Amino acid sequence: MKSKVAFIGTGGTISSLGRNSLDIMDYGASNNRLHADEIVARVPEAGDVAEVIPVRFRAVPSPQIYFPEWKEIVLLCEQLVRDHPGLAGIVVGHGTATLEETAYFLNLTLKASVPMVLVGSQRPLSGLSTDGSLNLVNAICVAASPASRGRGVLVMLNDEIQAARDVTKTSTARMQTFRTPDFGVLGQVDGQEVVYYRKTERRHKPETEFDIRALESLPRVDVAYSYAGVDGAAIRAFIAAGAKGIVSAGFAPGMAAPGELEVLKEAVAQGIVVVQATRAGSGRTSHTTKQREYGFVNSDNLIPQKARLLLALALTKTSDPAEIARIFSEY
Repeated sequence: MKSKVAFIGTGGTISSLGRNSLDIMDYGASNNRLHADEIVARVPEAGDVAEVIPVRFRAVPSPQIYFPEWKEIVLLCEQLVRDHPGLAGIVVGHGTATLEETAYFLNLTLKASVPMVLVGSQRPLSGLSTDGSLNLVNAICVAASPASRGRGVLVMLNDEIQAARDVTKTSTARMQTFRTPDFGVLGQVDGQEVVYYRKTERRHKPETEFDIRALESLPRVDVAYSYAGVDGAAIRAFIAAGAKGIVSAGFAPGMAAPGELEVLKEAVAQGIVVVQATRAGSGRTSHTTKQREYGFVNSDNLIPQKARLLLALALTKTSDPAEIARIFSEY
């Protein structure tokens, strides 16, 4: 008997139809996206590997997905587990622009124990040599595999299985865009065979301390990007806008520009939590003597956009920098 896998469609390139089969770059101009059931109808092979339960949700570009949609997805996934006894796993189709952020947020907040896999594509479903069809079939295979349990939220593109915490988009158009720079893939899918080689060591769903059910929004957290000659104007604007936390996407191995530093120290003095990350894209941020003196929290090796999400969730529980540092060390 085939495993049951739910497929939630949110939109993105994997749902998109261009003007013709050669329209693989400007397809967004068509503004034509399919819902989950319509995608499955165009990829009948999905039904060969599992009993797919398509679930309509959104059909939008991924930058339009944020906390309200994330909260809905969390609650929807838990409802699907209740409504479908024996559900093997859940796949979420998503645009690649913010796929890694949605994946990491779900990794921190979802309480369902079944495997959760996010999938996208670099080429529209209508494009010549689209990667969307095989990516979807592979994602369903991963979600259905018992070996996927206990690994947190997974990301599946280009035959590779990545950890939500560590993966990031590294290329605008190439098929191998999703990479885990420091550690590499968790596993691979070849011809429906799901094979794993490692596990992530950091805490992940469903055993996390974050509960978003009573939240209407996330605390405001902004990212300040360092570059030669930058001053503190952007950081002052973030403070004025009501930021509760600021992530400094600093120079490697983890330091803000001189023009930003005094303003960041002012932010700490006002009770705003500052997390020091790096714009480098890989590697750990060193928690130096100066950072400790400034009262900054170390991001470990989280890239700035993911450090922002973890900080926002941490701020729903505490504003104590020491406790937030503990959270960063565990997640």
